[in-house]
Amino acid sequence: MYRETINNFTAYSFMDLSSLKPALFTNNTAFDWLYPERVQQLSRRHWTPISIARQAARFLADAPGKRVLDIGSGVGKFCLVGAHYCPEAVFYGVEQRPELYHYAQAAKLAVQKNNAHFIHANFTELSFDDFDSFYFYNAFFENLDDDDRIDHQIEYSVSLYTYYTRYLYKMLDSRPSGTRLVTFHSFEEEVPPSYQTVQISDDLMLKMWIKR
Repeated sequence: MYRETINNFTAYSFMDLSSLKPALFTNNTAFDWLYPERVQQLSRRHWTPISIARQAARFLADAPGKRVLDIGSGVGKFCLVGAHYCPEAVFYGVEQRPELYHYAQAAKLAVQKNNAHFIHANFTELSFDDFDSFYFYNAFFENLDDDDRIDHQIEYSVSLYTYYTRYLYKMLDSRPSGTRLVTFHSFEEEVPPSYQTVQISDDLMLKMWIKR
């Protein structure tokens, strides 16, 4: 099923890419055309805007070779935009939904960003030792929101929100001094007090942190 989906979608992406290319990494509408209509409709609510992804990526990839993890990467937009603007860093996205993972893989093939990689897994299955910096666009909030979920293919509950938040808190707290973190639309319950904000957007939604 998924092999067929990714092959068909990749063909669709390459077919339209020539007309999209000039604005692909500057215009959200152009970028979203890499995906099917249903995925495009989720963009405004669930995928990182290009301007935010660019700022976050440049902060997280502060040196060549940095390994940046997007926790709950969806269709891969943050990683692909980050890989474009920070070619000397490596961006990883972890996503538990197989459909979104495959769309991310197909989009990667379409835009040919070899420094972006996608992992089909729950983020709790990863070793945080494999990464240097972290991006978090409140991937856990769906457990609290009955009305605006991406789909109904995974389990949701308040207890899962609590578990994921506490797990991420512990993982971030165990990182070495100097670790960089970016949160977007976060309640900040997953951010340990050892992290200090160094930059905040005017609307307070985007925050950049460094561990003391």
